[in-house]
Amino acid sequence: MSTSTTSAQPPGTQDPPPTKRPPRRTRSPARTGRRRALRKDWQLYSLAVLPLLFFLVFRYLPMIGNVIAFRRFEPGGSILGEYWVGLRYVEMFLSDPTFWQVFHNTLWMGGLTLVFCFPIPIVLALLLNEVRQKSLKRFVQSVSYLPHFLSIVIVAGITLQMLATDGPVNHVLGWFGHDPIRFIQEPGWFRTVYVGSEIWQTAGWGTILYLAALTTIDEDLYEAARIDGAGRWRQIWHVTLPGIRPTMITLLILNIGTFMAVGFEKVLLLYNPLTYPTADVISTYLYRTGVESNSFSYAAAIGLFEAVIGLVLITSANQLSRRTVGTSLW
Repeated sequence: MSTSTTSAQPPGTQDPPPTKRPPRRTRSPARTGRRRALRKDWQLYSLAVLPLLFFLVFRYLPMIGNVIAFRRFEPGGSILGEYWVGLRYVEMFLSDPTFWQVFHNTLWMGGLTLVFCFPIPIVLALLLNEVRQKSLKRFVQSVSYLPHFLSIVIVAGITLQMLATDGPVNHVLGWFGHDPIRFIQEPGWFRTVYVGSEIWQTAGWGTILYLAALTTIDEDLYEAARIDGAGRWRQIWHVTLPGIRPTMITLLILNIGTFMAVGFEKVLLLYNPLTYPTADVISTYLYRTGVESNSFSYAAAIGLFEAVIGLVLITSANQLSRRTVGTSLW
């Protein structure tokens, strides 16, 4: 007889259930990839710390102050306002005729700036791309870039001196028998003066991005177009412009987002009480109302209204661009 090596269990007992080990947690591949990239290129990521802090301190934290648009703020009191007033200040500026005149001026200035200042850098970049003489190309680029590096105060000073009643422009007009024009004092001339100075200051610098985008276009596309018999104009229309279209759309969306934020500094330096009917925009009106008149809550309500319009504009432009041409910021 063979004996069993296993010991018999007492009656009424059962084997204990097998113990289950907890499932092993697996890390997400995307999270693992981000950590690996952070460890590998931490020096590059560290360069983004200061810009992020800048936007956090000077862009996002001040948004808390928008609460005074709905609260009564008094200088020397609580930084978040004394007591709640609801939509009182919103109703005030919506029923203020001066605000709607300023709003109308802002739309005009923003529209003219977008229509004239956006396409000119594209045209200038296309013209510079056709220049084959390097010395001439460098000279034109240097001359067109220079105004960007000048302070807005200097640009405004040059503009005022050039267009003064006894300035060089009126002297030239006098040679042709024309009476002096008061460019700075007449409201009808302010928009032309502002847009002209803006083109002179920003057109050259704006070509940099487009010239960089032109270098990414494959030369084989131009060769194929020449084989098909396309001239220079058709090559620009069918090869060059489609090649820089993503850059154009991106900059157009950004410009539309800042449509309402017409240059505060330059307008403030160029305008005067005589030109308020056409020169006064929302940013300068906010300065006079909030800083000079100490109506901070009223100015905050107008600024919040302007910011909401800018958000709607840039979101709408981004959605429209994504649905029509397939290019967008997000």
